[in-house]
Amino acid sequence: MTTTDYIRSIEDWRAKRLAHLKADDGWLNIIGRWWLEPGSVTVGSAEDNDIVLSAGPAHVGTLTQGSDGGVAFSPADGSQPILLKLDKKHPPRFTAGQLLLEVTTLNGQNALRVRDTQSTAPGEFAGIESFPTDPSWRIVADWIPLEKPIEMTVDTVLGIPTDVTITHKAAFTRDGVRYELLPTHGTPQMPQFVLRDQTARDKTYPASRFLFGEDITADTIVLDFNKAINPPCAFSVHAVCPLPPAENVLPIRIEAGELKMHD
Repeated sequence: MTTTDYIRSIEDWRAKRLAHLKADDGWLNIIGRWWLEPGSVTVGSAEDNDIVLSAGPAHVGTLTQGSDGGVAFSPADGSQPILLKLDKKHPPRFTAGQLLLEVTTLNGQNALRVRDTQSTAPGEFAGIESFPTDPSWRIVADWIPLEKPIEMTVDTVLGIPTDVTITHKAAFTRDGVRYELLPTHGTPQMPQFVLRDQTARDKTYPASRFLFGEDITADTIVLDFNKAINPPCAFSVHAVCPLPPAENVLPIRIEAGELKMHD
C-alpha cells in the first residue's frame, strides 16, 4: 500500500468510526445508567416511576432482578415478559418507542443503560480531532504467548476493579527501544490494549486510549496507533471504562490517533 493509499484508508476508517459513534447504539445519545438491585423497578418518563427517564414513553415497563442476578423485563403494555440473557460482552437490548435499553453486567452487578434514538446530541457533535496520520506508527509487533496466563485486576474510571486473564503480550521497537503492551480486554481475534502515553499530559484523553490489534498471525500483530481512540467515557459520563495497567503506561509520546475532546 502506498502512503497515499494508507492515509486514505485511515480517513475512511475515521469516517466509519464517527458514524458508529453517532449511531443509535453509539455513545452520544445515552441518557442514563442505573445500577440494579434484587427486586422490581418501574421505568419510564413519568414521575411515578422508580427510574425516571428524560425522554420516551411515560411507562416503559418493569425490570425484575432475582436473587440469582437474572433479570426479566415486563413491558408496560402487558405483553409477554422477556427473560434477558445476560452477557458481559454482548448486553441484551430491547426497545420501547424511541428508546434503546440494555442491561450491562460488570463484576456480576447489573445496570440499566438507556439511549434516546431521537436525541439531538449526535447531530450536534462536532467530530474528533486527530494527530496527522503517520504511517511509521503502523507497527508490526511481535505477538508473544505467555508461558503462563496472567490473572490481573484492572481498575475502572468508577473505581470498580475487574478481573481479566491475559495470554499474550505485544512487543515492538521504536527508536531503538523495545516496549511491551498487555491486551487486557477484547477477543482473541481483536485484542484490546488500554494504554496511556506521555501525550496524555497535554494532547490526548488523560485516562487512557484504546487500541485494537489487527492482522494477527501466530507470532505477529499489527498495532496501528493511528487508530488509537478515545474511550467511551470521553463521550459519556454513563460509560464505565477500564484504566491501563502499569505495564501499558508508556514513557514515550505516541503522536498518532485521536486527540482529547475540547468539551
